[in-house]
Amino acid sequence: MNPDDVLAREFATLSELIHAHALLRPDHLALMHQECTVSYSGLDRWADRVASALQRDHVDPGCAIAICGATTPDYVAIFLGSLRAGVAVAPLPTSATPHTLAAMMADAGVRILFVDRTTADALSASDHTLDVALVVMEDCGPRGLQSWMTAADSVPAAVEPQAHWPFNVIYSSGTTGVPKGIVQPHSFRWSNVQRARMTGYGPGSVTLIATPLYSNTTLATLFGALGLGGTVVLMGKFAADAYLALAQHCRATHTVLVPAQYLRLLAEENFDQYDLGSFQMKFSTGAPFPAALKQQVLRRWPGGLIEIYGMTEGGGACMLEAHKHPDKLHTVGTPMPRNDIRLIDAADREVRRGDVGEIVGHSPAMMNGYLNQPLKTQEAEWRDPTGKRFIRSGDIGRMDADGFLVLLDRKKDMIISGGFNVYPSDLEAVLRQHPEVEEAAVVGLASSRWGETPAACVVLKPGADADAAQLIAWANARLGKTQRLTVVKIMNNLPRNGAGKVMKRELRDEFH
Repeated sequence: MNPDDVLAREFATLSELIHAHALLRPDHLALMHQECTVSYSGLDRWADRVASALQRDHVDPGCAIAICGATTPDYVAIFLGSLRAGVAVAPLPTSATPHTLAAMMADAGVRILFVDRTTADALSASDHTLDVALVVMEDCGPRGLQSWMTAADSVPAAVEPQAHWPFNVIYSSGTTGVPKGIVQPHSFRWSNVQRARMTGYGPGSVTLIATPLYSNTTLATLFGALGLGGTVVLMGKFAADAYLALAQHCRATHTVLVPAQYLRLLAEENFDQYDLGSFQMKFSTGAPFPAALKQQVLRRWPGGLIEIYGMTEGGGACMLEAHKHPDKLHTVGTPMPRNDIRLIDAADREVRRGDVGEIVGHSPAMMNGYLNQPLKTQEAEWRDPTGKRFIRSGDIGRMDADGFLVLLDRKKDMIISGGFNVYPSDLEAVLRQHPEVEEAAVVGLASSRWGETPAACVVLKPGADADAAQLIAWANARLGKTQRLTVVKIMNNLPRNGAGKVMKRELRDEFH
């Protein structure tokens, strides 16, 4: 079995690719984490043992397991072994409370929960009783991963996942309420691997991962890198100085980071002293990426920079090759191959090129739907006159004359003040121009006079001493009459979820 032959097929599985790489390059390094290294043959055998143990425990194809823990090789091997057994994986955020974890596992029908020691201790200290089997990763005790695998056969029974089978269930960040389980099929992830071929991944690539493994952003990168036979370097908790040292040490060629991480890295005092010349491509997704920050990355960090715009739910995706289009840094790029991006108005009609509308998309990467929520799934879909299925993004944007997508704001975050549409991103861009402002986020507050009025939360640069009144006056002198800020709150940092998105719901609470 040759990896190129597998990749040439219209549909195959990640498990097949891992096995093919193990046969072709058994000693090639698949994973690195601190002092631990795992070859492709070792990863393939490890996945076999996990799959076999699941089969022994009657966790059958179509069932689900969950993983909640830090970024380690154990996490990756359990994920891959579950897929090999035809079992779906629910990667759960380590920040979730025991109550939320239990709710998500019940929703997904989880049979076994794999946790790290920290999560296991937190669950033990809580008064919540779990109704699933618990296996502790990196633990040799009776409930540990090694003990759980010991009695299993080394070779599992063969399973051939179908394209529509659930690959994973990713729970939304919950920025707008209770997380929903997004069911991504095997075809979704296969398209991720195929997309990775466009951006230089391969056996010679070294991909540094410093975002959590429960994030769709991370998983798309991880599976693309492994599916194409590269080496993945796993980093635990992100710290700017540790990331730069690790990137230099492992001679990283690829990485994916959220904009907030790029900001922290470039602000690191010794950033320019690190040798980052091995980088071929850097990626960003998951949150708005200011044009000025893209410019800094291009100027100070070797290698290309690609921003990918899309959703965990799938649908259409856009890609901006920032190094090739320095005049388009205010956009999120053009639709990727086989991606159909359209914009619709409030009446669900397509708008003309250049007009503002909600972004909807169709592509090979489409969720099956929200788990156990058919009405929510239906609300997330739009169909064109031919019946073609699109996923609604909830984002507002417009296509420029060159076919580049300009992202304006989340539909739910748009402020209607005095009957006028006010886009928070416009106000945030003005605030970031202030010499003492590091970050800014704008939300709408209820107003008896205007319906809603803009309010800003601002993080100042180190050593800055601007006050709220000064910032309001400075910004309002540069904003239109309907955009003017009513209040500014200075904060130490902006609340973000694990994917780096600003939690605007929490910001609104700051003003109550």
